[in-house]
Amino acid sequence: MNRRPHTWRCALPPLLRYPSVDELADKAAALVARRPRHARLRRVGTSRAGAPLWLLSVGHGSRQALVVAGPHANEPVGGATALRLAERVLADPTLTEGADATWNLLLCLDPDGLRRNEDWLSGPYTLGHYFRHFFRPGFLEQPEWLPDGAAAAVLPETRTLLALQDELKPFFQASLHGVDVGGGFVEITHDLPGLADRVAGIARRLGVPRELGPYDTLYWPVLGPAVHLIPPPQRGDLAAAITEAAVESTWYHPHRYGTVTAIVEAPMWGVAAVEDGSPPADRDAVLRTISGTLRRDARTLELLLARIRPQLAAVPDAARLLAPVGDYLLVCPGLADAWDPDRGIQDRPLPPLMTAHLAALRIAGRRLALRTAGLLHQLVTGAGAVAAGALPELDRLIDAWCADYRDGCGARWIPVARQVEYQARVVLAAFELAAHRAPEGARSGEPGWCSGTAVPMHQE
Repeated sequence: MNRRPHTWRCALPPLLRYPSVDELADKAAALVARRPRHARLRRVGTSRAGAPLWLLSVGHGSRQALVVAGPHANEPVGGATALRLAERVLADPTLTEGADATWNLLLCLDPDGLRRNEDWLSGPYTLGHYFRHFFRPGFLEQPEWLPDGAAAAVLPETRTLLALQDELKPFFQASLHGVDVGGGFVEITHDLPGLADRVAGIARRLGVPRELGPYDTLYWPVLGPAVHLIPPPQRGDLAAAITEAAVESTWYHPHRYGTVTAIVEAPMWGVAAVEDGSPPADRDAVLRTISGTLRRDARTLELLLARIRPQLAAVPDAARLLAPVGDYLLVCPGLADAWDPDRGIQDRPLPPLMTAHLAALRIAGRRLALRTAGLLHQLVTGAGAVAAGALPELDRLIDAWCADYRDGCGARWIPVARQVEYQARVVLAAFELAAHRAPEGARSGEPGWCSGTAVPMHQE
């Protein structure tokens, strides 16, 4: 499997927009019809709303690779990447026969959530349009998390993924995620030496910024620029689970099989500052501004929610929109305190920070406020005339905060085709490195495999 890096040229038509839930299934079926000897499509589960969960498999090798697209409802790049990978694998036998591998691509883990984002999927790709139509379920409805462990998993999407992992026992798993504003990065359960260099080359060739200090990896081991080691899972409360990924999840569930899991994040709007490795001029002053802004924005949204909540009773499905609103407002005060040099817990100080870290924290704080405002905008719109008085205020907030992303942070749209090519290339790089990795001894359920302690990023 020693192969030259792919160039960003292909025979496929340019991808101008994200595919919808139905288009993912249709495109996969068309691919199987073209290549029935090498590709199969099967229904492996059903969502809460009755949508099929489709698995596209390519190749006939004995070693299984699992790619999970659409684990977060507002991150549609993964579905397009899964289809791109299927085409790439079909065109390159070294990725199947040469690696004795079968690629299993779960086209969308949360089709119900993706369908709720379809108002913005086909554009226009502006920040305001995205956030006004943004949807992501509350923490307890996100299918990759296992807040009570695998045995107690409730969501049918989660149970489907767990069963698939136990059936395939993959040597490699990729979970495809998207960053709305920031840069690309990788979180991984095992070190893959050489991955950071490959990510750097891919990002450079495609003009995608690397996020050197994502806020949810603030205390995690760094394996290389934009590549972070996921700590072993530990039990935590809801706030910890929302703000950092070192909790029980489907990322670690197949660890018992020696699986290497890579979470590959691809940005929609890129920000150059997230890859600035220089020391900040005045770290504490910037942190005070970031934390103060988050507190002020959260308080503004809390007061607005209290004012409009009585009018929301008649909004269809209001609970599904209010659940993530509650989650975001829950974590804002703790994050603001954790990032504030005057309030942080002294026996667990912030690690050394680059300018890239400060840029990522600023973006993360603004993201929480904008997502909350966007969900409230949908609730107020659904409530009609009784709550319409809040719309001008929400529009003003969303416009001002999007302008800060665009003008203050320099956020610039990355074309969908380039997002997909970046993510596909990173997955292929991780796959190739994982294919050559020597298996480890300890597995999940054996003594010592999960003895490390993860530090909650919100410094509880």
